[in-house]
This record gives sequence, C-alpha cells and structure tokens, in this order.
Amino acid sequence: MAESGAATEWKKYSDYNINVDPDQDDKATEIKLFSFARPHMRAFHFSWFGFFMAFFVWFSAAPLLSEIRDDLKLTKKEIWSTSVIAVGGTILFRFMMGPLCDKFGPRIPFAGVLMFASIPTGLTGLAVDFKSLLIIRCLIGVAGCTFVMCQYWTTRMFVKDVVGTANATVAGWGNLGGGVTQLVIGSLLFPLFKIFYDGDSEKSWRTVCVVPAVVTFCAGLGMLFFTEDAPKGNYGEMKKHGTMPEVSAAVSFRAGAINFNTWILFIQYAACFGVELTMNNAAALYFKDEFGQSTESAAAIASIFGWMNLFARGMGGVLSDYGNAKMGMRGRILIHTLFLLFEGIFVIIFANTKSLAGAIVVMIFFSLCVQAAEGTSFGIVPYIDPPSTGSISGIVGGGGNCGAVAFGMAFRELSYEKAFMIMGFCIIGSALMSALINIKGSSALFWGTDDVAPSKTTALCVPEPEKEEA
Repeated sequence: MAESGAATEWKKYSDYNINVDPDQDDKATEIKLFSFARPHMRAFHFSWFGFFMAFFVWFSAAPLLSEIRDDLKLTKKEIWSTSVIAVGGTILFRFMMGPLCDKFGPRIPFAGVLMFASIPTGLTGLAVDFKSLLIIRCLIGVAGCTFVMCQYWTTRMFVKDVVGTANATVAGWGNLGGGVTQLVIGSLLFPLFKIFYDGDSEKSWRTVCVVPAVVTFCAGLGMLFFTEDAPKGNYGEMKKHGTMPEVSAAVSFRAGAINFNTWILFIQYAACFGVELTMNNAAALYFKDEFGQSTESAAAIASIFGWMNLFARGMGGVLSDYGNAKMGMRGRILIHTLFLLFEGIFVIIFANTKSLAGAIVVMIFFSLCVQAAEGTSFGIVPYIDPPSTGSISGIVGGGGNCGAVAFGMAFRELSYEKAFMIMGFCIIGSALMSALINIKGSSALFWGTDDVAPSKTTALCVPEPEKEEA
C-alpha cells in the first residue's frame, strides 16, 4: 500500500493488479475471477460472499418450516405470516442503506448488518409460539438489505461497460445462498443433528441454525478489516484527504426517488427478485404438501431453484452488457424485457404442472429466467442517475421485498395454483412496462438514441490466477 505523491490526488494504492480507467475514478475495466487482490477483486469476492451468507441466514429456517409448524402447532396462515415478515421487515432498511452507502461507503453498513443478523439466527431455537417465531424471523430479515451494499460496492469498483456482469455475478452468487441453505440446512445438517440427538427432530431444528450464525458473524468481521470501500480507499480516508466530497444522504435519496425510471424498475424487480424470495419460502413446503415429499427430499428439490444463481443471474448481466455493446441502452432494456416475459410464462406453466418430474423441469427454466431478469435489472440501474446510484439501488432493491410481501400474502390466502397464476400474470404485466423506461442521454425501447456511442467492451472473467498483494 502506498500514497501517491504530495502534488497528486491521494489514493491508498499507487498501482493495481488489474486494468483500470483513471477517467472513471480508477474503476476496473475487467473482472479477474481468480484474483483476490485489493481493492477491486477483494471487494468483488467479499461482496458476493457477504451477500451469500446474508441469504444463508435469511432463509436458514425455510427448509425447517414444516418441522417448526408441527412442533409449535402453527397454521398455514401463521407460517406464511412469518415468511412474509421475514422478507417484508427489510424493506425500510433497503431504502435506508442506499443513502448510507452514498455517504459512508458500503463496507461498514454491510459488515454491521451481517453481524447483527447473525444474532437472531443463532436464537431461532428459542421460538416457542407464533409471536416469538415472528419476531425472530423479522430480525433475521434485516440481512436482506445487504443486497444494496453488494450492488453498490461492485458499481463503485467497476466501469459501466462491465458493471452489468460484475453486479449480476456477485448478486447471483450471493443469491445462491438461498439454494445452498435449503440443501445444507435441510438435507445435510438437520439429518446430522437428528443423528446426534438420537432422532429428536425438535432439538435438531432448535440448534442447527447456530452454525450459519457463527460463520456469518465471522464474515462481517473479515469484511471490516480486509477490504476497501472504493478503488482509492475507504470513504473516511478519502474525505480526510480531500479525494471525495461530503455527501448528503437526504439529497442522494431525493434525487433517486424523483426519477420515474427508478419506480419502473422497482415494480419490475418486485416481479423477479420478489418471486425468488417467495420461492425460497414456498418451494420446500410446496413439494412436501403437493407431492408428498419428506422434509429432506423437499429441501433438496427446492434448493435447485437457488442453485441456478450459480450462473443464471451472471448470464443476465453478461447478456445485458452484450446488448449494450450492440444496441446501447435499447439492447439492455430489450433483453431485460424478454427475460421477464418468459419468466411469467414459465410460472403459469409451473402452476399447471401436476407431475413431480415435470414440475422440477419447469422450475429450472422458471428459475433461470427469474435470476437472469434480476441481473438485467441491475445492468440498467447504474445508468439512471450515477451520483445517486446507492439510493436508486436501495429503492429498486426494496421493490423485490415488496413483491415478496405481495406474493406471500397471495400464498397465505389462496391455493398454490391460484397464487402462482396471479404471480405469472403480474410478471408479464411488469414486462410490458419496459416501454416506459426513458433514461436521459440513452435510447428507450422504441425511440431515441444514445448520446454516447456504446462501448464494445464486454470483458468477462479472466481465468488465469495470478500473484497478488496482501
């Protein structure tokens, strides 16, 4: 680590192990997957892993809900109420975290939320009735707001030409935690704990969530001490040395909130990320109730939905960047619209599939489109109003949770088939709203041109590992 000379602008590192654009605040122009060098790729990897652990604890109770329901003697409505509060409780925090990132940087809010959420996760086993479970899942749900910091961080580290790929990859790998927790908690740790407790399933679900709680708390500590907020250093250091000005959180939020495009993407994100959150809560219950699967097998099947994040959301980001290279913003919007449209169609097909094998196959295609649409959403967000990216990310991200609350209420009150049908038609309706996206200086879906010709850069992950700085 080094400072630049006294006559030049201060920055924490004098050189980087990655190609950067000095005209874009030293943001990286490429993604080196096998590098962990500070600051760009270190932030990249902590971003996805931190969000992965947030998702892991957020839905750690989901594969155990059938066991919890039976032991606490809860009704279907009560179980779905806890699932709704788990995804709805973080809406306000998502709105708050955007302006806080603009003012303080992503690192401290990210780490703080992870460490906070780990505490109620470890206390899941103390639930004794509906009210206590509701409170615990609401507190754990705060972890969901880490999505804002995750997306803000990579937007701060990578140029616009590759930010779609960067944002989609870290968010996709983070969302993967929702699938991994189904498999690890429901199909691996829960059975192991049952063996340890001589088949006592209640003792097992009451203690198993301590494992992800400890790992998540450690991840938060590592984030605080081994990463930077931006290419040139941490926000506090940059402000101290005059590298960046003070930012008003209120002004940042107002600028993002008055932009019409923000709210279109808010609705569209409700129709993709909101669907994913709903499926994280619903899938295991659905396959157990509708197809007679055991807790372990239902969790394993449900995990498939989340595992698609391994590549599907990143694919959406890559295709968004490709569309930008070929057609500018019109290309990004077109690809985004197509994924939303096909997502809605597959949900409707899924609702009417009566065989287990058929439901699994359709769910795979349905999941692919859901995750890809999430990736294309945040291929557009950084262009809406760059100085207010944090606030806009928070608002759009909050749309996902609002969608999850709305869809969760449908599942709480209606049969699975009716709830899925409503979900599918809502998604198709949101896809049609793409015609209204009109970003200043960029082409719309059916009119206009980009003020600046789209770059042909579509840099993807560089596979060669290399030596790096500590």
